[in-house]
Parts: sequence; C-alpha cells; structure tokens
Amino acid sequence: MKKVILFAFVIFLFTGVTAQEAEKNLKKLPAVNVKTLEGKTFNTSELSNNGKPMIISFWALWCKPCINELTTIAEVYDEWIEETGVKLVAVSIDDSRSTSKVGPTVNGKGWEYDFLLDANGDFKRAMNVNMIPHTFLVSGNGEIVWQHTSFSEGSELELINLVRKLNAEEAIDSH
Repeated sequence: MKKVILFAFVIFLFTGVTAQEAEKNLKKLPAVNVKTLEGKTFNTSELSNNGKPMIISFWALWCKPCINELTTIAEVYDEWIEETGVKLVAVSIDDSRSTSKVGPTVNGKGWEYDFLLDANGDFKRAMNVNMIPHTFLVSGNGEIVWQHTSFSEGSELELINLVRKLNAEEAIDSH
C-alpha cells in the first residue's frame, strides 16, 4: 500500500511540475516562421519592442470585427505610441489564396502597424488562436500577460489602460 501511495505522490508531483512548465511556455512567444508583407521569412521569436509593451492582433480580411478593431486603434495609434511606446503587430491568418489582398487592404486603410502573414496557420496554432480577432498583450520582456477574443466599441480603451499598467509595472489580471 505504501508503494502505491508513494507512486501516486511521485506521479502527482511530476504532473504538477509539467503543468507549471507548460504554463511558463505559454507565456513566451513561440518560434514560428511567417512572412512579412514583402514576402521575407520572419521568425516570431524575434518579435520585440525595445523593452516596451507590444500588442499582437490576429485578424483576417473576411473578419469584420477584426477590421473594426484595427481601424479603431489606427485612429489613436500615434497617441498610443507617443504616450506608451507600444507597438502593434497585426498577424493576418488569410490563406495563400487571399494573402495577396492583405497589402492593398493595409495600404488602402492607411494602417501603420507591423504586419505578418501566417498563411499556413502555424503561428495561429502555436498561440492557440481559435477565434478572431484574438489580441495578445506582450510585456517588454516578451511575456504574454493578457489576451482577449472579439471586439466591441470601447475594447481599445481597456487595451490601452492595460498597456499603461504594464508601463507602470502594475499587475495585470490575465483572462
């Protein structure tokens, strides 16, 4: 009986450590190759913002809430950069048939973000994105500290307030 209890304890302990490691791994950006709008290969582990917060937004051309989110943020993005130093990286999950339309859409909307193309969905899968828009907030040291799906008017205010909290080194409740 003691062996069974000891074995169960060891399994429990190992499972707990493994779960903690998995949780830690989810907090860092995965290393996945995607493309830039110019067609160059870019590894997502290289995403950074010189110690300042970064917003990563997964979107697609066919997603109206995604377009609304990026358009709404575009209206205040310059002020956000000036105040907080934040950078937004918009990751298109459009497939290879429609990625050629991403650049013209971005230019037509006048969006000033960094754009990445995830036509194979590798980055999307690595980040557990199932629904878009899916927005992540990444701290200056590269840890994912918050994420949110969907967009409604006013969501951008919550996002910038979280960026301000990060800059002030205040705790952020993740969901």
